Amino acid sequence: MKTVIQKEDFIESISDALQFISYYHSEDFILSMREAYEKETSVPAKDAMLQILTSSKMSALGHRPICQDTGIVIAFVEVGMNVEWISDLSIEDMVNEGVKRAYSNQDNPLRPSMVSDPAGKRQNTKDNTPAITHVKLIKGDKVSISINAKGGGSENKAQFITLNPSDSIVDWVLKVIPEMGAGWCPPGVIGIGIGGSSEKAMLMAKESLMLPIDIQSLVKRGAKNKTEELRIELYNKINQLGIGAQGFGGLTTVLDVKIIDYPCHASSLPIALIPNCAATRHTHFILDGNGPAHFKIPDLNLWPQDTWAAQKDAKRINLDSIDKASIEEWKEGDLLLLTGKLLTARDGAHKKIADLLEKGEALPVGVNLKNKFIYYVGPVNAVRNEVIGPAGPTTASRMDQFMEMMLAELGIMGTIGKAERGESAVQTIKKYQSVYLSAVGGAAYLVSKAITSSKIVAFPELGMEAIYEFEVKDMPVMVSIDTHGKSIYSEAPSRWKNKSIPINS
Repeated sequence: MKTVIQKEDFIESISDALQFISYYHSEDFILSMREAYEKETSVPAKDAMLQILTSSKMSALGHRPICQDTGIVIAFVEVGMNVEWISDLSIEDMVNEGVKRAYSNQDNPLRPSMVSDPAGKRQNTKDNTPAITHVKLIKGDKVSISINAKGGGSENKAQFITLNPSDSIVDWVLKVIPEMGAGWCPPGVIGIGIGGSSEKAMLMAKESLMLPIDIQSLVKRGAKNKTEELRIELYNKINQLGIGAQGFGGLTTVLDVKIIDYPCHASSLPIALIPNCAATRHTHFILDGNGPAHFKIPDLNLWPQDTWAAQKDAKRINLDSIDKASIEEWKEGDLLLLTGKLLTARDGAHKKIADLLEKGEALPVGVNLKNKFIYYVGPVNAVRNEVIGPAGPTTASRMDQFMEMMLAELGIMGTIGKAERGESAVQTIKKYQSVYLSAVGGAAYLVSKAITSSKIVAFPELGMEAIYEFEVKDMPVMVSIDTHGKSIYSEAPSRWKNKSIPINS
């Protein structure tokens, strides 16, 4: 007897799953992040974790995205060989149809980030298709789907190497984790694929990120095999690097380390590593011929009772009257609350500005960057009574190549983003006595509530990469690089290195 799967049930399930994970963290993530927050003793890291948890609960209640980067869709579809399809579309096409529906949902539109012609014009596909779909035939009469919306900040940090069989996996991982920086928005999960071939290792690393967070129960019962021993060793040693939440220094960098392995050639040891960010978004469901999938809503009591509020020593800053003398007083690690007007610009807008200057042409009317702060962000569109949708920071280092232009030629005051800057950018910031401020990645909905007005002032054709003018009130940021070039990303981990997370009794 074959199980019959209807096209509409499959498409609806994909769409519903993507909407669901856009605003609900999984229960295992919430509990793990809550425990890490409760144990954290680094003030900046603890503050960042509480921003993430507070924003997460706000997203759950408001049914709005956890992060403004609503991701590239990854689907692992396992099809039982006794399944019969009633569909005129391929499995891949049905996944893409589900993606289209989810990302164009009028109640909760998700930001499309996929671009076609990646080596050429890089034009947004407008509906976030195509998804990356992996199909596997298995025994049975059901269809099993694991689906993930993977943010670019963490995806960009994927690593691969073929080690010699006698090389140390631990040594390689501990080398690359600091090199990855904080652009992947820790704390999150590290997925590792060991063995197979180059493509198999990468696939296993990605698939491992779909597994539940369970390192604490594993530590409690003890390892039963080499892979479990490796997970525990890496979990402890990565956290002892002191990178901490958002790279601010602290006890927890990873919530878990997941590993899938596979036999490999005797002469090689392929290793892939892929991180999942603090906006961990994935779910699993099974279709058995009885209609579309249903998803369990997380218990709202799982989030901590604490909600984020500004630290008492946070400095209130008026962006409309700030001057060079004022920012010279700021020190690395200072917490600020920004009020006033700022402009947004990220990759696409910076490139357009550079092209205009190279041609000797003026910037668009209304764009005056002199003495302005630039926020690296690509927001989600507003719905209902919102000023703007979730609007968390993007990885700042992608804009490093434009820092000389922005500071020397256009006279900006400073920049706001997430994660570390490259050494050349740090030196440019120091040279022009500028500053770099960090907002918390993974707290996009919380950050958006500090934005009191929003309008596009240039490059509307870029969509979410257009230049916006935001007016903000008490927007929380941290001084991450001060006018002297002192960076929290280089200073803080050394202060927290080799410290261990307290173990529950």
